Formats: sequence, C-alpha cells, structure tokens
Amino acid sequence: MSVRTRSDLETLWAEGLASLYPSKLRISVGMATCGLATGAADVYDALQAEAAARGLEIMLVATGCLGYCQQEPLVDVRVPGRGRVLYARVTPDHARDLISRIKAPSEWRHQNGDIRALAAGELPADGALAVIQENETYEISEASKVLPGVPFLNELPFYARQQKIILRNSGLLDPTSVEEYVARGGYQALARTLTDLTAQAVVDEVVRSGLRGRGGGGFPTGRKWQVCRDAPGEPKTIICNGDEGDPGAYMDRTVLESDPYSIVEGMTIGGYAIGAHEGYIYVRDEYPLAVERVTHAVARAGELGLLGKDILGSGFDFTIKVVRGAGAFVCGEETSLIASIEGGLGEPRPKPPYPAERGLWGQPTVINNVKTWASVSAILARGADWYANIGVENADAAPSEWRHPNAGTVVFSLVGKVANTGLVEVPLGLTLHDMIEGIGGGGLDGRAVKAVQTGGPSGGCLPARLFHLPIDYETLTQAGSIMGSGGMVVMDEDTCMVDVARYFLNFTMAESCGKCTPCREGTRYMVQILTRIVEGEGTLEDLVLLEEVATWVKAASLCGLGQTAPNPVLSTLRYFRDEYEAHVVDKRCPAGVCRALIRLAIQPDLCNGCGLCLRECPVGAISGEKKSPHVIDQELCTRCRLCYDVCPVGAVEIVR
Repeated sequence: MSVRTRSDLETLWAEGLASLYPSKLRISVGMATCGLATGAADVYDALQAEAAARGLEIMLVATGCLGYCQQEPLVDVRVPGRGRVLYARVTPDHARDLISRIKAPSEWRHQNGDIRALAAGELPADGALAVIQENETYEISEASKVLPGVPFLNELPFYARQQKIILRNSGLLDPTSVEEYVARGGYQALARTLTDLTAQAVVDEVVRSGLRGRGGGGFPTGRKWQVCRDAPGEPKTIICNGDEGDPGAYMDRTVLESDPYSIVEGMTIGGYAIGAHEGYIYVRDEYPLAVERVTHAVARAGELGLLGKDILGSGFDFTIKVVRGAGAFVCGEETSLIASIEGGLGEPRPKPPYPAERGLWGQPTVINNVKTWASVSAILARGADWYANIGVENADAAPSEWRHPNAGTVVFSLVGKVANTGLVEVPLGLTLHDMIEGIGGGGLDGRAVKAVQTGGPSGGCLPARLFHLPIDYETLTQAGSIMGSGGMVVMDEDTCMVDVARYFLNFTMAESCGKCTPCREGTRYMVQILTRIVEGEGTLEDLVLLEEVATWVKAASLCGLGQTAPNPVLSTLRYFRDEYEAHVVDKRCPAGVCRALIRLAIQPDLCNGCGLCLRECPVGAISGEKKSPHVIDQELCTRCRLCYDVCPVGAVEIVR
C-alpha cells in the first residue's frame, strides 16, 4: 500500500495493534546485539521448534533491547487481554519448558489474579522479572497516549527512576515492522508536521523544547537547525551520526537496532524544517545488525511513500541513504564524518565555518546524533512544552522558570563494577548517586564504589564524594568530566586510577588521526609518562610535567578528540592525586593493580594445597605438594594475578 493520508496511517495502526496485541499468545525475544551475544537466537529457535512440535499456535517475535542487558536473554510472554510475564536469562531448556506448560486459549483461566496461571497449569515462575495485568491502551488520535513507555517494568529498581523517550519502543516492538511502530504512535509527529506546521514553526518548536545534541557536545538542536535553515546555499543536507566508538558504549547501536523508524521519522521532520531533501545515516561498520535494520527501515518507508516524493501528499520530497562508517573513532567528529562521506580521509578541519553553514559538499548541513533524532518525533508528537518540562530541575517549575539547557532525558550505558548493568534513560538532573546506587544497585558484589567515569574515553573520573552532583551538561563539565555520548563506567576500590587514566589515554592516542601536533604528540608523551609511573619509575616532577602537557593538549588540539583526551588525566590528578603520589613516592599501587609495584604471596595457613593455582600459572612460578601449602617463586612470577583470581579459598594475597 501507499500511505498518502492520515487515514492510511490509521490502517497501518490497526494492523500494528493487531500484531502487538494478537488474539493468540505473543512471545517476544530480545534479539539486539546484547541478546544475541548471550544466546537469544538459540532461545528463539527452541521456542519455535517446541511450539511446532506441540502444534501450539503462538506469535513469536524478535524484538530489540529492553535495556537490562545483564539479564539477557529476555523473553516477554504476553497473554491476550490479560497480562505478561518477563523472563530473564532464559536458556533453550527453559524455553522448551515454558512452551510445554502453555495450553490452548480455550483452556486459559484466571486463578487468584495470578497472570502466570492464565496460559498453563502455571507459567514457570523461575526467572520471572516482572508480572503485570494488561492495562495498556494506545490511541492514534490522542497524543497523550503515543509514548506509553514500559510501565510494566517500573516496579523493578532498575527501571523505577527511568523515563523512556529515546528508548520508548526498544524491546517492545518488532524493529522491522513499520505497522507496530505506527501502533506505538509512530509517524503521528510527521503527519502533524507536514499537515499543520510550517517549516519555521517546526524549528521554533524544537528551539522551545530545549533539546540539546545528545552526541556529546550538547549544542541546542533548534539553534543549529535555524542556522542551517538561514544559511545561503543549496542543497541542504541532514546527517544522522551513528558512528559510536566509545569503549563500553552502545546507546546508538541499540536505538538503531531496536527502533530504526524513529530515526527515519525524526530525520524526515528535520529535513522538512531546514529545507533539505536528502539525508544520510552514517553507521559504524562494526554494527552489522544496526546497518541491516536501519537499511530495512529506509527501504520499507520508501515502499510506503513515507520517504521519497510528495510524502503524505504534502508536496515535500525527502530520501535517505545509509553509509557504513570508515572504522575510525575520529569519524564521530562531525567534520571528519563529512570528509568520510565525501570519500576522503576521516580527518577534522578547523571550525568555523561550522557544518550548519558549510558542511557536506560545501553546503549547509545539519548533523545530529542518533539519540537526538529519536527525540525529535516524540517532541513533535507531544509538543515542546511537554518535553521542556522533563528534567529534575524543571519538574515542579512554572513554564517561565524552566531551565531549557537541561531539559529532556539522556541515555547512559551503565557498565563496570556495578550490580545492575545496561542501558538507562533518565531525566537530566538526576544525581549520580541515584543513578549508581539507585538504578545501578551500588557496587558489584557489595563492594564500595570508588569513582565513576562519564562521557566515554574522553570523560573525567569523578570520586564518590561528588555523587550528589546532578547529571547535566554544565555540572559535569565544571567537575572535570563531560556528558559525552552517554558512557558511564563505575569503578570500585580494586581500580587503580593511574592505570585507568593510562588505559583511556592509550585509546585516544591510538585513535588520533595525527593531523595536529598537540594531539598526535601530546597524547603519546602523556602515555609515556603514565607508563613510567605505573612501572615504578615515575617522579614527582613527572606529575608536574604530566599536568602541563595535558593542559597544553586540551587547549591547542584541533578537534574535540584532542581537546577532551586529557580529561581522564586531569580529573584523576585533581581527585586522586594521592594515588599518583603513592606510585612515585612510595613505589606502591594502593589498588594492587600495577604489576611492577606489587607481589603475590600464598598464605600457608589458608592454602589447602588444591593445586588449582599451580595448574593455572602460565610461567610455572608456583610449586607445592598436593594438600600442602604452595609457594610462589618471586623470580619467575610475572604478577599476572591469575592465581589470585582462581584461588577458591582466598589464600593468595596481593602485597602492595
């Protein structure tokens, strides 16, 4: 079919609603990259094979990621008109057991209000994260109901403080189904835009919303659009920056894999607003599933007439091309990305002029991050005032008092030494404490949290004593870190902050394009100094030199990579200087991490002579008879800590 009017959208909505809420059991398996990495494909196959073997008619759907990545594979069982059960860490055996307990719809019954009793003698309770009575309604005509989020998970601590806008559809729909996207409120924003608003009115709406770029820079999105709209030159172009390269960050990947139509719709709205008729989605080549799903979404939207000529009968033409990234971290920087699309080397150029004035092929270009584009359709569907009122500091204020610089929500990948890991979307202004201790559940295995790094490899490391700070652009910058694209790495007492600084600086040094001397030579020189320190050869003079070089690199580098690369160094020197001094003065690593500054010893009164450390030692440095205390030869020991990790009774100690 061809979608030409809102009436045509209602047809898609009805089809999508029937798919989301069929008359038969719907079982959804999270099959984004995180789910697939933990065996979701095998779980899906087991569900499908067992249902076929038993002649059970179900709707089996591959969805995206619900965000609780450490609980994958996640399986959502929805009983028609009644409710759902969400299962965590499902195995193929568990999946087969689940199917074996499901009865035909004619046999379903309600027992004591327990949803798990509806579709079987009882659906297995093992592994159930959440159980809910079905109480979700979706109306295509009511803007208040197009973003229902994931209310059935709010009872879980991991989700209780979250507010889903960017991730509103992730894990809840089939990412290949435009019908299900429309049933969740999709394309209502574009219909409103093309039918009811002028291009300038769209820009004004985004300006009023307070939306800022979610790729790290935090520049006001509406202002960027206005500059591009007013800039002379044709053709104007829209670009989605999906070149996410931060270690441990996967926010953009998840949105592209789980809700690609939100990006396509947001970009189409942006194209209309600035007068562009062509867009590019630049996705890093290391994200094959994201490339596959966004390519499918673009093609399907084109088939339906939601891309191409005369969209929704408005006379507006817009097309999108998908470009695979060049595999370089620096291509996440907007001028490097433009050079890559043009077929050149991914190297930055000086600014100004900014891309909004002179970008792709020398013409005005708007570049926004995946998460920014995913926010656009939500804003146009619900209105600028709705979005501007989201954020801890705005929640109870009158419109005249809203502080737009930190409106809306932000997505973090919460990883590291924290109990609950995954994707987290929260209102700006939530404190680091609420994020790490509340949503994250505190340190892993009950350990005390020592620090957190925000903003990816170029972010700063903030100590636990600053966890009262709100998560917003200005506060994090003042504290010596950045919002970045949304990486958040939690560290405990077993983390050496000097080694952390060296790790992240090694990454940025390797990813530097080498175009400018401060970044190319400065990062290399800082790594050399940090290496001397962790190897026990550093001096107090090295700390002074390290700080001087870091300050110089930050001030003189050409692009954002070099300008932010020193943040891990400067922030750890600022907040954890005592650890640096212990390394250079006492020749000691307080965390017991730096090999040159520790030794390993076996406590004879604890060692039971099991021999596990002896067998695992890669250099044969451990000796001893079975059931007798073992010893470590310090001359042979490489301090790899493998014996420490494998010892079942804690007999191996790190002597700091």
